[in-house]
Amino acid sequence: MSLPKVSIVLPTYKAEHFEQCLRSAIGQTYPNTEILVSDNCPTDAIEKICARFNGVIYQRNSVIREANVLSSIYSGKGTYIKPLFDDDILHPFCIERMVASMQGNDQIQLAFSASQVIDADNMRKETRRPYQVTGTISGRDLHRTCVLGMQNLVGEFSTIMFRRDKLWEIGWHDLFKVGRHDCTYGLADLAAYLNLTAGDGIACYLDEELSYFRQDQRLQSNSNYYANPNFGYCFSDYIDLLPASYEQGVISLEELLAMRGKVDDAHIRLGGIFPQVVQSYARFQDYLAHLKG
Repeated sequence: MSLPKVSIVLPTYKAEHFEQCLRSAIGQTYPNTEILVSDNCPTDAIEKICARFNGVIYQRNSVIREANVLSSIYSGKGTYIKPLFDDDILHPFCIERMVASMQGNDQIQLAFSASQVIDADNMRKETRRPYQVTGTISGRDLHRTCVLGMQNLVGEFSTIMFRRDKLWEIGWHDLFKVGRHDCTYGLADLAAYLNLTAGDGIACYLDEELSYFRQDQRLQSNSNYYANPNFGYCFSDYIDLLPASYEQGVISLEELLAMRGKVDDAHIRLGGIFPQVVQSYARFQDYLAHLKG
């Protein structure tokens, strides 16, 4: 069986855990990979680390946050794209297992797995296991489950792999959009998963712990509330995705209306903390009023 190339792409900014992250990419058991580092670190620390390892493709990038992520994933030349953020870690068998799950079925556009949350000292904090068995889920069912459950079952970018041709089919400007709603500043990862598996696409879940997502509250990270001014969009986008999903025909009018209780609860719990939630709540109410009118 052929071994298609996998592009492991690393959009980077933080140097503190980067060497361990890079070593986990280099140490994959799967033999046909390219490793691309897109560096936006304010110092030359990441560049110096990359220079010590043969075969790492390094580029300095002036764009930040989501633009650096997009630049990284669209630079890959492999059949499959495997994102890896600069402080996360891959299990040595990660690429091998994911390629095996996707080969032979072109409808499988996305692979994801169980994962582990780790702290700054690599201590295990939380196991993420959305399903109890390996299997597949249609893109439509994945979309419905995440939107109606107001949850991201897949996880962060470091836990997925997807097909490059589907990425280019969607296009740079639409990857983080669901219908008319732009999730760039919040649930960009979830929007990408929904787009990558849209139509007849399928996602494959591997019930193996293949990636490790780091939470280090000392660092400037999108997962840290105090470091990310857009953190509120991670909650408000769940509200805005409801009308967008209804307009796409993924959820019914009855299901949209049945979500009013959950939306009210999110507004009560989070509206006093995140102004984005207040704004999305108002849009949701206006949308329902428009439907009634």
